[in-house]
Amino acid sequence: MKVFVTGASGFVAGAVIPELLKSGHQVVALARSDEAEQKIKKLSSDIEIVIGGLQDLEVLKETAARSDGVIHLGFIHDFSKFEESCLIDREATVTMLDAIKGTNKPYVQTSGTLMLPPGTVATETSEKLTSGMGALRAQTEDIVLSYKDKGVRALAVRLPPTVHGKSDKGFMATFINVAKNSGKSAFIGDGANVWPAVSRWDAGRVYKLALEKGRTGKAYHAVGEQGVETKDIAGAIGQLLVVPTEPIEAAKAPEHFGFLATLFGLHAPVSSKLTREELGWEPKELDLVDDIVKNYETI
Repeated sequence: MKVFVTGASGFVAGAVIPELLKSGHQVVALARSDEAEQKIKKLSSDIEIVIGGLQDLEVLKETAARSDGVIHLGFIHDFSKFEESCLIDREATVTMLDAIKGTNKPYVQTSGTLMLPPGTVATETSEKLTSGMGALRAQTEDIVLSYKDKGVRALAVRLPPTVHGKSDKGFMATFINVAKNSGKSAFIGDGANVWPAVSRWDAGRVYKLALEKGRTGKAYHAVGEQGVETKDIAGAIGQLLVVPTEPIEAAKAPEHFGFLATLFGLHAPVSSKLTREELGWEPKELDLVDDIVKNYETI
């Protein structure tokens, strides 16, 4: 299968693309810059590269149309313009879906578990948030899954807020920098609230399996750990940096963590039971705490 992959130079794609190639698929990769192109080429010389970004709609349309399937990993991670980024993503998404409408080709959308209500264990069939930051991406996911009635084998893979591994530049790297700069690794309150997590290599296998055997109109959870207590995450960061691990009051969390305080304070367990059953997937890589200690950098 010739698979068009957006966001191909990104952290998650660095695990998805090798999985696709290992399984005998061809990859057509979207690169938004020369730097991105060079990064993709390091994965394999067999990858076909097209130059463009998420706002180059003709490129997206043409490349999706001539491919046998699409895995959409691209997103503009600018949280200062989050709504704008979500709307750009939505237009790109609809463009690619329309390009393969009526073909029954697979289309795998990237979503996130933060669109699900916190507080209880969220599943693949839980109701999604209708307000807040997560609602925008939830609406786009709904649009994607509606294409099941338009001749597209449309489905979604939801990633937890922490996709971890060496070279991660996401939330964990930010928390490490906060701890380094403050001289302590903090958790909020008693630190018993949990974050779901997955190794990027385990996530890569979910995407490949979803492409090959995922059911039309379904959402799958690339979640290796249902919930890791934030005090354990803070403890791993403290061990990595050799700084004390300390609790802080919720009222002081925004001053310490910045915009991430609200997220780090969430209790957001997420199940992947249905995903494991339907796709035959089981995570096999390091868990988050061990990965932080063994593979994350202190500078």
